[in-house]
Amino acid sequence: MNIQQIMKQAKVMQKKMEDVQAEVAKETVEATSGGGMVKVIFNGRAELIGINIDKDVVNADDVDMLQDLIVAAVNEGIKKAQALMSERMSKLTGGLGLNFPGMF
Repeated sequence: MNIQQIMKQAKVMQKKMEDVQAEVAKETVEATSGGGMVKVIFNGRAELIGINIDKDVVNADDVDMLQDLIVAAVNEGIKKAQALMSERMSKLTGGLGLNFPGMF
């Protein structure tokens, strides 16, 4: 295989990866904490796009608990969004274990 063929294949793979990233960005994942009292929604790019807090968990005397629930839900949402992107990229690369830092 010559260098031109390799470069052509690399460009095709790059385009496919960009397409997958664009598709995944349109998908959402949800994560909850506190038995569903805090729910967060992320897009496939791990960007927080929504948060729902049950009014029963809002207590001026226990703000620390609410903050902890939000942090837990957000962290779980990020993990789910990253897993979604990783799963889709793995399908594209055929499970070769390719990791491209900063891409997902």
